[in-house]
Amino acid sequence: MPSAAERTRTLVQSTCSAVLLVPGLGGARPGPLAPEVRTVGPDGDLYLVHPADSPVVRAATHAQDDDLPAVLEITDVAPVSVPNRIRGRAWLSGWLTCVPGVTEPGRMMLRLELGDISVDDLWGAERVSPGDFADAAPDPLTEYETELLQHLHAGHSDQVRSLWRLLDEQRTGSGDAVPLALDRFGLRVRFTRDTGPGSPVDRSFDARFEFPEPVRDVAGLRREMHRLFDAAEG
Repeated sequence: MPSAAERTRTLVQSTCSAVLLVPGLGGARPGPLAPEVRTVGPDGDLYLVHPADSPVVRAATHAQDDDLPAVLEITDVAPVSVPNRIRGRAWLSGWLTCVPGVTEPGRMMLRLELGDISVDDLWGAERVSPGDFADAAPDPLTEYETELLQHLHAGHSDQVRSLWRLLDEQRTGSGDAVPLALDRFGLRVRFTRDTGPGSPVDRSFDARFEFPEPVRDVAGLRREMHRLFDAAEG
């Protein structure tokens, strides 16, 4: 399974929405606090690009040598329609400083030196050290995950639904099945049982289908998906 550091790094370097929270800026409009660009430096610090006239840039500029605490909050929402679409959140806390002279006119780059990191996602809630975050790499399927999940859901829904057959006896049944998350280690599917209206039974649950070996690219993923669907049909 991916480590907490890898999962957090994947969220940071994905297209998930993010907002920068700075104490004392509660009255500012939330729009300018969403970074236009976010990248990870070789030392693990975050570099965030904001409009030069945004409240957070003004606050970082006025702070000068003083520490300006801030938290980057990232929210991961499933790219397909499922019950409870939020797949996870990550919080990266630290101190902001301006990095002048490295962005285009009208934009300013801010550096967020990390001190505390936590993630709460489909795997659970965990803390991550800044050192582990700096050493981690994002999942190699990150940039393709949205397209792949949407393709599976739209073009292979019957095959995804056939994965019911691979579940243990206590969870077998019939109903909907939607691909929820995909990484180099496996596929996660959200199943929804066919039950009567008003049934007290929890209708939705997730199941994880691990690959025998982590995949490195889309070609490897394609082979593993064929193997998985063949097992369900067999």
